[in-house]
Amino acid sequence: MDLDMAQVRAFVRAAEELHFGRAAATLAISQQALSKRIARLESLLGTELFRRDGSGVRLTEAGQRFLPPARQALAAADAAVAAAVGQDRPLRVDVWGHLYAPMRTLAQVAGQAGELVLGHGRDLPSVTAALLRGDIGAAFGRVHPPLHAGLAHRLVRLEPVDAVLSASHPLAAEPALRPEQLRGSVLWAPGALDRLDFLHQFAERFDIRDRAASVNLGLGHFLAEVADDPRRFSLLPADVPLPSVPGLCSVPLVEPTPLYAWSLLWRTGSGHPGLDGLTAACAAEAARSRWLEYDPAHDWLPEPPARGARN
Repeated sequence: MDLDMAQVRAFVRAAEELHFGRAAATLAISQQALSKRIARLESLLGTELFRRDGSGVRLTEAGQRFLPPARQALAAADAAVAAAVGQDRPLRVDVWGHLYAPMRTLAQVAGQAGELVLGHGRDLPSVTAALLRGDIGAAFGRVHPPLHAGLAHRLVRLEPVDAVLSASHPLAAEPALRPEQLRGSVLWAPGALDRLDFLHQFAERFDIRDRAASVNLGLGHFLAEVADDPRRFSLLPADVPLPSVPGLCSVPLVEPTPLYAWSLLWRTGSGHPGLDGLTAACAAEAARSRWLEYDPAHDWLPEPPARGARN
């Protein structure tokens, strides 16, 4: 039995999305075309892979068994194509955590890392799916558990985080703040806090009970919302260039200083020739710019570096 990889790819995308319309959109085909590919695959295998009912789409037991080796087959096919294409293809890299401007860090190593092509990552789950599908070769952002077993990562940078708050906030004139001083203020988040692991863990660790969420319409809009209310604050890496927002100030956090951990993420076994160049460039810049300094007596990380780095 010879499998058609286009049909297998259609199945895997549909299994990941559990929605034929979204899966078809990721493949740039119509929903009808995706349905036909899956129907032909089911006919070839002689079994149903999906069950479609009023509540949506779900995998059958056969579909659940078929998914892991189907992913492996796609990865092997993609690796075979890459080997045939040659060594000079660019490395496609996605980023996530856009509000914290991950491109500032990547820009410092891009010239040393060979040819890169940037993708359009949204968040860690969507970037993880893109890596596992083979759509991209690497990704850059903050990694946090649980992480898929088929992925590896390397810690690149630990960046001090400041509090940003309204100039009318009672603590705005302080030269520095301890995180515990922000109790009683409202942590303003650019989205649901359970999807923003760093802010969520900060709030839990330092007992910030008042929390509210906005819609992420960009850094300028988000910070304008912070400036509008004298009780609000949020967190940003200290080196992020702040837009010109009236009534906003930034205050360093100390005792301890929260650190935002940036990591490079890739699929285990990836043979892309550009990956070694990118990881080497990140390691060289980290050593040169002292990006990985961490003192547990004075700094705070949701996960210590020993757990976050796998070389």
